[in-house]
Amino acid sequence: MTREERLKILGVETVAAIHRRVAAAPPPSPELIAELHPILAPAMERVLAEEAEEARRDNARGSRCR
Repeated sequence: MTREERLKILGVETVAAIHRRVAAAPPPSPELIAELHPILAPAMERVLAEEAEEARRDNARGSRCR
């Protein structure tokens, strides 16, 4: 879901309220980050790999178009 889709579904006021609550929340503790790292790291690695592959494809397309 894109940012625009969320905004359309939730509305400007709701999104603004969510942003205020997130901004007011304390930062996570090092212990929480360490606990979540094994769960979130594989997802982040997958996203970074997908982005790198997309960049490689874009570069390959660009070099063929010249």
